[in-house]
Amino acid sequence: MITRTLVLLALLTVFGPAVGDERFPAPASLSPEAQAYLNKAKTGAMLQSVDVTDPKMMATMRRALGGMFLRMAKKIDPDVYTTEQDLGGIKGYWINNPMPEVPGKVIMYFHGGGYILGSAQENLGSGIRISRASNIPVLSVEFRLAPEHPFPAGLEDSLKAYRWMLDNGYEGKDIAIYGDSSGGGQVLAIALAARDRGWDLPAAVVAISPLTDMTEQGDTRIILKDVDPIIRTVSTGRYEHFTDGESKTHPLISPLYADYKDFPPLLIQVGTREILLSDATRLAQVARAAGVEVVLDVWDGMWHGWHDSPDVPEAEQACEAVADFVVAHFDGAM
Repeated sequence: MITRTLVLLALLTVFGPAVGDERFPAPASLSPEAQAYLNKAKTGAMLQSVDVTDPKMMATMRRALGGMFLRMAKKIDPDVYTTEQDLGGIKGYWINNPMPEVPGKVIMYFHGGGYILGSAQENLGSGIRISRASNIPVLSVEFRLAPEHPFPAGLEDSLKAYRWMLDNGYEGKDIAIYGDSSGGGQVLAIALAARDRGWDLPAAVVAISPLTDMTEQGDTRIILKDVDPIIRTVSTGRYEHFTDGESKTHPLISPLYADYKDFPPLLIQVGTREILLSDATRLAQVARAAGVEVVLDVWDGMWHGWHDSPDVPEAEQACEAVADFVVAHFDGAM
């Protein structure tokens, strides 16, 4: 009971809006729904002590967080369902669709959760919206998580799933990949690794609120630490369970430090109320300097992971922008 209580407190502290902070009122330019969220969101809180090496605590935390995201998805679509797909030993889940009888276009999704949380079967909100807006099926990919499986286990799973698609009727020009938060970092790593292996590259890459720098540099890591209503101020060293002794500047761990030569077209979406804003803007600079087609789409007043928020018009609009980017680059890749 004590463990479960600590876990739920941690989740509420990190992910749950609570008492509003009068220092940072929501601007009137936002939708009433977005204003309501921000005006009740608790900012600048400290993460409760959670031992990520405790299997029971992690299992409880994953169940609680997964349940929360699934409830949010069901508010977007009460009839949401997934169809399991074997991707050469990696599980994938088609969101509101079975696998197409004839391969066409596909959007592959890699969920966030700091590489320790999240689920391909439960983080469904953005996938529902993007699939609807694009009329293209979304395939959510499961991959191993730390601390049980540190880097590069999750990336290896993701690459195996992508390779399976290439070997089973899809060409690179048929595939777009997107992810949010740590999943945004993951899709960058997937495309970088695929390029270095000489594989067909996806037609487009979309990184939503991406985690790109595990050294935690960047201006907004400092100035927005008391403003971000989702990612709380926590102690340093929280990524050690994932890196497992590997350098935090490894380009597939912190994609900010990668070489982006010959990288696919890239859409980066981020909000102005998240500490990862600098991770996104710095990524855009690095990729542009390498000649990549980059769209940096910054959303005023938005918080980390707003795409999954039910009843928030800006969430729907951002997902529509993702769909438009993907569809345009599928057309261009034909």
